[in-house]
Amino acid sequence: VNGIKNTLESIKIAKEHEHLTEIQSQLINAALSIENEMSTVNDQLQSGQNQVNALEEKIKKLESELDVAKKESSTDHLTGVLTRRAYDKEVEKIEREYARTNKSFAVVFFDIDHFKKINDTYSHDAGDVILSTFGRILSKETREHDIVARYGGEEFVVIIHYNLLRELLGYLKRVKKIVNENKFIYKKHKIKLTFSAGVSQRDNYDDYKSTIEFADKLLYKAKNSGRDKIILDSGKEF
Repeated sequence: VNGIKNTLESIKIAKEHEHLTEIQSQLINAALSIENEMSTVNDQLQSGQNQVNALEEKIKKLESELDVAKKESSTDHLTGVLTRRAYDKEVEKIEREYARTNKSFAVVFFDIDHFKKINDTYSHDAGDVILSTFGRILSKETREHDIVARYGGEEFVVIIHYNLLRELLGYLKRVKKIVNENKFIYKKHKIKLTFSAGVSQRDNYDDYKSTIEFADKLLYKAKNSGRDKIILDSGKEF
């Protein structure tokens, strides 16, 4: 448009065609009007683009905040493992995978022995330290594709995938060895800790609900028969 305007302005009209001067002037004004309108539209487009960019930044920030909120809602703030609600959602995925692949997994219920006594003796802050440390031990020893959750109070639940039974037993023995051979530190106190556990293997049951219910029964059997032991649905205990 600017080029057309310049061309129109550069045209020299002879005196005998002076009647064309008015037409030339009108064309130049029309070109100016178009140029100004395009400039205005360009400014509006730029302003609109800036608003779009600002909106995209707000969306990214909101998505980031939502991700953080989602992570916080799915993670137990004290132990760093999954909450029970998040665990239940993960179990749904695992069950769907089990229906497709029939890949073996076990449900392990952990319960810290004499936890109330620890709270009463050393304070609830000490109990929090115990829970936090125990959660970290489970997280460290459990592989990424398995899951760890705080099921409630001093109870934790873990889902362990395995190909051979010895892999499951190896995991259970490692956790027991770490807990039994170390003391938990709270201020100047060194606290000896034990736990009880019940273990059920998914392929021994018709559904997940039956699997976790039996693991829970085995846990209470372990606690009622002296604590500091792990009992599997195969009858093995150690």
